[in-house]
Formats: sequence, C-alpha cells, structure tokens
Amino acid sequence: MLNRILSNDLPRSRLLAVLLAAILLGLAFAPFIFPGVKALSVAAKVLVFVVLVASFDLLLGYTGIVSFAHTMFFGIGAYGIAMASTRLGPTWEALAIGLGASLVLSFGLSLAVGLFSLRVRAIFFAMITLAVAAAFQTFASQMSDFTGGEDGLSFKVPELLMPSHEFLEQPFLGVSVDGRLLTYYGLFVCAVVLMLAMLRIVNSPFGRVLQAIRENEFRAEAIGYRVVVYRTTSSVLSALFATLAGAMLAVWLRYNGPDTSLSFEIMMDVLLIVVIGGMGTIYGAAIGAVLFLIAQSYLQDLLRLGSEAASGVPMLAALLSPDRWLLWLGLLFVLSVYYFPTGVVGRLRALRAPTA
Repeated sequence: MLNRILSNDLPRSRLLAVLLAAILLGLAFAPFIFPGVKALSVAAKVLVFVVLVASFDLLLGYTGIVSFAHTMFFGIGAYGIAMASTRLGPTWEALAIGLGASLVLSFGLSLAVGLFSLRVRAIFFAMITLAVAAAFQTFASQMSDFTGGEDGLSFKVPELLMPSHEFLEQPFLGVSVDGRLLTYYGLFVCAVVLMLAMLRIVNSPFGRVLQAIRENEFRAEAIGYRVVVYRTTSSVLSALFATLAGAMLAVWLRYNGPDTSLSFEIMMDVLLIVVIGGMGTIYGAAIGAVLFLIAQSYLQDLLRLGSEAASGVPMLAALLSPDRWLLWLGLLFVLSVYYFPTGVVGRLRALRAPTA
C-alpha cells in the first residue's frame, strides 16, 4: 500500500525513511509540539517551500533545465490570491477566482517561455528566464494600482480561516483551535497531496523520459522523443506547482508584495535547498527545506546564546555575534556540499547501496 502511495519510489534507506517520517510527523503535529507564533510560522513556511522546491526540482533535477524565472510563477500565485481577495472581498469565491486566474496566467507564460526559449542552450535559456523574472518583478513593483507597488497588498481571508474564529471555547492540548490552526492544516494537506502528485509524475513513463533527456538529450531525440515538447511540458507543470505554492503562502500571510514572493533571494534559497536536499529526488525538497529554514530562522538565536556563553573570550564572542549569522549559514552550506555532494538524500541512499 505504501509502495503505491509513493509511486514505487521508496526511500531505499532506513535512515532516510526514518528522517522523512520524522519530518512528516513533526509537521503534522507542529502546532502542538512547538507552541508559539514563530514556530508555527516557520512550519507553515516549510510546507510552502517544500512544494516550491519540489516543483523546481522537477525542472532542474529531473529535466536538467536551469531557470531563474521560477519565483515569477510563485509570485503570480501569491498575487492572484491577494488581488482577488482585495477586490472581491474575503470570500471563498475570491480565493477560487484568484487561484484559477493565476494558474491560467502561469500556464500561458510558462508555455510561451518554454516554446520560445527551450530551443536555445542551457546558459542562454537561464539568462532569458532571469531577464523575464526581473521584468516581471519590476512590473509588479510599478503597477501600484493593481499590485500595491512596493508596499504590497494586505487582505482578509474568509472568516473560517481567521484567528478570531474559534471552534472550541477552551484550548486543546494548550493550543487554540481557531481559523489559524485550520489554515495551517489546510497547507499541510495541500503540501502532502502536491508532493505525492509530483512523485507520481517523476515516476511515470513521462518522468523517465525527462530523466533520459537530462542525461543525454541528443540520444533521447535520436530514439524518437520530441525533446522540446517534453521539456516544455515539464516547464509548464513546474510553473503550475510553483503557482500553487505561491497561493499557499498568500493565504497564510494574508499579505503579498514584491519582496515576499518575487525577490531574487528567494530564487537563491530555492537553489540552495535543492542542492542540500539532493537534485532529482523529490524527497530532497522536504529535507532541504526543513534544514535550511530552521537554520535561517533560528541560527541567530543560537549564535546569541553562544556569544553570551563566550562573553569571557572577546574574539570568540565577536565571532559568534548574531550579526554574523549569514557568514555561519554560508559556512554550513559549504560544509553540506563538501560532505554531501549529491545532497542528503543521495548520500543516505549511497550509504545503503553496498548492503542492498
């Protein structure tokens, strides 16, 4: 049964299976295990980035396409929800219209970019997507009448999803059962369903052709596969999943702006997470997202504790200053790439291989 749910793509490593199970259970019970607003926000962001990173891995890890326009589709999903809710009010119809319009726009743009650009070689395609993403970010920043400009858009969601809507008068296990909790579990269900859908795609005959194109597109073309069609289809599917991730983020934050969903920093974070987790392994998106976002969210707090503990050693205390968290985050990334060149998933599977 589990084999069918995972589309015959089992972890193939006992340690990896335990790690994935721990992540799944941790996210499922995060509101009760890790109380507090910050912890819940980090868990929700992990759910969003798991979908976003997995959708990018579908493009990079399985098809071998380097695109810098991925956050454009992420932003389209977020802006679709924000703009529809701002103009139509906090209704379910507004959410549905915003999501539908976002998916249609992402489909059209990804198809156009794919058909126009995927015929060129890798570096030129990457530059084209970078230019398109930058143009879209500028467009979103300047069209203030529609997008709110640099200030973005704040909006309300249906009352059922509002923190003020409480389902129980008393907290359950110390946690308020309200609209915010319902929103979190809505994100959790969406993330699990979308991950399983992507697992199904990459383990289908279509996914195997994508991997063949990644390994040698000339050979794939020679045996009869229309490479441009498969690459374009992969680009479209990846964009649609990214759009859904953007919609998830907007519903959770009830706000969206250029820096929230369109910034180049987000694209860099996605690339780092893919490398940390392991390219060409949908599971790597979950592991990489958890490791990276926890480090990004709590590294400053850990450094602050370390700096206070080392206050008697001035140079060490200065080195552990919370202001230097980006330095330490970069060092952790370098070490992860050095010790896990194929990502965490690839490394754990390689350790299991000799005894298989």
